[in-house]
Amino acid sequence: MLEEILAQPAALERTLARGLRTAAALARVIGKRRPKLIVLAARGTSDNAAQFARYLLEITTGIPVSLAAPSIFTLYGARVDVRDALVVAISQSGESTDTNLVLERAREAKALTVGITNEARSTLARIADHVFLVRAGRERSVAATKTYTGQLMLCYLLAQALGATIRTDDLRRVAEWTQAALTLAPEIAERTERYRFMERAVVVGRGLNYANAFEFALKLMETCYVLADRFSAADFLHGPIAMVERSFPVFLFAPPGVTWLGMRGVIRRLQALKAETLIITDASHGAAIAMGSPTLIVPTKLVSTNVVPAELFTPIPYIVPAQLFAAHLAERKGLDPDRPRTIEKVTRTL
Repeated sequence: MLEEILAQPAALERTLARGLRTAAALARVIGKRRPKLIVLAARGTSDNAAQFARYLLEITTGIPVSLAAPSIFTLYGARVDVRDALVVAISQSGESTDTNLVLERAREAKALTVGITNEARSTLARIADHVFLVRAGRERSVAATKTYTGQLMLCYLLAQALGATIRTDDLRRVAEWTQAALTLAPEIAERTERYRFMERAVVVGRGLNYANAFEFALKLMETCYVLADRFSAADFLHGPIAMVERSFPVFLFAPPGVTWLGMRGVIRRLQALKAETLIITDASHGAAIAMGSPTLIVPTKLVSTNVVPAELFTPIPYIVPAQLFAAHLAERKGLDPDRPRTIEKVTRTL
């Protein structure tokens, strides 16, 4: 797992370089057939990437996005009218049975289909009209890391193809920011000692980093056997904060931008409750750093322009400290993060 986390900058560079051509080809098709709706189908870590894509695509293209419930197709046998939709399936292996069935039904309904996968010879790659390939190489650890960030990168290219104002030059810097995040590894390894006996936790994010809250919680559950729940900052205040008591662990993604005001309010509430908080942010966000809570600071200032929201490019570099935390905590607990008990790399469900 640690080796694959460290491989992410190079994998992101490859994924972007090869994906630009696919995005250009899809853009030509979109120019003649712009979808009125986007439907995303995925499971597990890929479903967290889809959650990110939902925010990204709606924010940057204005097209409504729906997350598919595969059981509607696989168990209930319903026929959904997606003729004017773009249906996107996201799968690391390309062999998720239910995700692939959603795509098959979409093609039968004459929808435009896209697949995002790490496996060029997979079933998903054969089904989809257009295929974006994650160029991560074989991922051996059961816990997905480099395929998740590769999927996020391809979501940016999908947004580009749909007309979003996302500059390729900015995307090229994502690998640089990811490399900067990796320099936190020694600090994170040391910090995990404090959490050696952690059995439950909460992860909070909002907006473009809401997906990272799900992904960090998933990594804690599958590699460290920590019961980790995840919430948006808004939902957390609507009731779940009642579970927080003194020393309760709460991890927070706190980028600059429109979500900061709400996140700041959550952090203040947690500080008053004497919770055990750990904030993930970057060097451009002095307000988050000044809160006085323990903080993991990605040591770079991420891009912010008048064209894109300040936090648009934070999700990939921000998830890296979380991945490192889960991997090192598993080792502290005497666990093998590469081979979690009772789960396998490819999961096939209906």
